[in-house]
Amino acid sequence: MRVVFMGTPDFAVPTLQAMIDHYDVIAVVTQPDKPKGRGKSVAFSPVKEKALEYKIPVYQPVKAREPEFVEKLKKLDPDVIVVVAFGQILSKEILEIPKYGCINGHASLLPMYRGSGPIQWVVINGEKETGITTMRMDEGVDTGDMIEKVVVPIDSKETGGSLFDKLKEVSAQLMVSTLKKIENGTAVYTPQGDGKTCYAPMLTKKMGDIDFSKPAQQIECLIRGLNPWPSAYTKLHGKSLKVWDADVVKGRPDVEPGTILEVTKETIIVQTGEDALALREIQLAGKKRMNTSAFLLGYRVSAGEKLGE
Repeated sequence: MRVVFMGTPDFAVPTLQAMIDHYDVIAVVTQPDKPKGRGKSVAFSPVKEKALEYKIPVYQPVKAREPEFVEKLKKLDPDVIVVVAFGQILSKEILEIPKYGCINGHASLLPMYRGSGPIQWVVINGEKETGITTMRMDEGVDTGDMIEKVVVPIDSKETGGSLFDKLKEVSAQLMVSTLKKIENGTAVYTPQGDGKTCYAPMLTKKMGDIDFSKPAQQIECLIRGLNPWPSAYTKLHGKSLKVWDADVVKGRPDVEPGTILEVTKETIIVQTGEDALALREIQLAGKKRMNTSAFLLGYRVSAGEKLGE
């Protein structure tokens, strides 16, 4: 099977590797190179780096729907186009090029969590499970017919980062399975229908600003979902304080949210709108990320002080 692979971030790399191991990858399409760091040196996408490792031709259209690029795809004559976290919406003309269509590996149990941030949003929303869905793409955003699914449990201390690492490996395995079924004619295509769904929008840094008036459990899920990026944060003594890990503990409903209830050797306990949060791992602006116990050895924090101001 002749495969054109479309993807950009490191999430897509295991699936590209699986395609290389099992099929004839005739080309890779990824987003244009971007300047990186203070020196603004050009950085290749992780997918491009993997493709170059195997000397696979790489295409980087600014817009994949441009007629010139569409013609290049037609000349490649792929049997299938595999798409994982590419970052651009494909036109109907592209979707119709390959014999077997464009097959996408999406990081949720569709139709739930369509959109660009499904991995983080399932953690933020306190879901107990998620997974990978392969689907035959159509003109909508993550609305195509589903082919296969794998369910992945979400651990109680799962972060956006740890779930990302789990799902990228599952995505690779499932795509191989799906393509085998497509090739031998046993794939079953199931419409998503008009049932319950949830949109998972792109993450922003502003999302990480902790609102202590919300319940502690909701904030704890936000902290884990935004770890490692863009991260949850508040203010301590006027300085930005990132919160990397916290536990829900019993609070005092008579105390204003954001107020520090207690400072122990191990943690800083903060009142929220419901229950309290014990901050276990934090990072003050200009300092390293560290356990709260280590932080407190060199920084004075007192009960009664308020975070967020």
